[in-house]
Amino acid sequence: MNIPAPRRVAVIGGSRTPFARSDGPYATASNQDLLTAALGGLVERYGLAGERLGEFVAGAVLKHSRDFNLARETVLGSALDPRTPAYDIQQACGTGLQAVIAAANKIALGAVDSAVAGGSDTTSDAPLGVNDDLRRILLAARRTRTTGARLKALSAVRPRHLVPDIPRNAEPRTGLSMGEHAARTARRWAVGREDQDRLAATSHQRLAAAYERGFLDDLVVPYRGLTRDQNLRPTSTPGQLAKLKPVFGTDDPATATMTAGNSTPLTDGAATVLLASEEWAREHGFEPLAYLTLYETAAVDYVDGDDGLLMAPAYAVPRLLERAGLGIEDFDLYEIHEAFASQVLATLAAWEDQGLSPLDRSRLNVAGSSLATGHPFAATGARIVATLAKLLAEREAPGRGLISVCAAGGQGVTAILERP
Repeated sequence: MNIPAPRRVAVIGGSRTPFARSDGPYATASNQDLLTAALGGLVERYGLAGERLGEFVAGAVLKHSRDFNLARETVLGSALDPRTPAYDIQQACGTGLQAVIAAANKIALGAVDSAVAGGSDTTSDAPLGVNDDLRRILLAARRTRTTGARLKALSAVRPRHLVPDIPRNAEPRTGLSMGEHAARTARRWAVGREDQDRLAATSHQRLAAAYERGFLDDLVVPYRGLTRDQNLRPTSTPGQLAKLKPVFGTDDPATATMTAGNSTPLTDGAATVLLASEEWAREHGFEPLAYLTLYETAAVDYVDGDDGLLMAPAYAVPRLLERAGLGIEDFDLYEIHEAFASQVLATLAAWEDQGLSPLDRSRLNVAGSSLATGHPFAATGARIVATLAKLLAEREAPGRGLISVCAAGGQGVTAILERP
């Protein structure tokens, strides 16, 4: 059997909704609504109406049972050929990037020639579960054979049973929120408040500049009255952020540094990326923005071990660099997901602690990142891939970019994009 050599995977472009704060403009939008809007923008921008693509892979972290076939239903609600296969994927905050990797693997191996990857999340429409005690009563009632027996079983229902099971913003293994985990990591790595506020303000300022120069015009599709990310604060400064009170790690006020201003808010939105083989891109008249060349995932033991919940990229990136034969200084751009400013700074410190060179901060998140855009969990990775690919193409010279995304559950997803 002849096994062909892996093909290069081209990033053609991306499309996303503006990101909105939870319970805001998208309060009545579902994951499918948001993902369909993002995919629709991509289809329109690249003239894909009626096109049968190799596949569509996407996911959401917060899903209703009705979203069991989210990606496929999104395809059926779009202008793509309904014969385009689709499937769901999920890896917490790494979902969007992992979707890109899954699609890229199939393109590289020749299984498909084109694909769209992405993700959607809405904390406004988080699934509410049935109280577990009520569920048991309903199951017991369903097993009865007579009306009398059914009524007797249902008579056990009490007002407390009607309280819904609301999703908790906490890690199941520890009971701590992601913010509280990040606060512990910030203490361990001695991440200061001033550095966090400076990084957060810079993210807002750079995103605002990207919008002003039109960089995002072909990456963001207006949706429900929004044309820009709702969380963006163009005039944000470190001085303004310094006035905010800490909201995480407040059990030790002397070391509490994390505020609403240097942490991402709960956010709604969706993002998609068009990927293809070079041959497919050429046949359709598309110029690749960049190529996805390598990727690496990692996980840490944040429950019984010493590593922080969001520190898996501290291991994934060195392994990625070793495989690529590169140093961290060999990149023109860096895109590090900003779940919290403290998490970014702790990751940089961990890399340096392992002997990697310090990053040139002028190359880090040059068009802003999650602290400014917001962070719809499953959408962030796709947003970052599309942004970095366009930034590399803008340079009109060979370039290389590094992506690092931390994720709940102690995981990290990283990748390299290159433009020859």
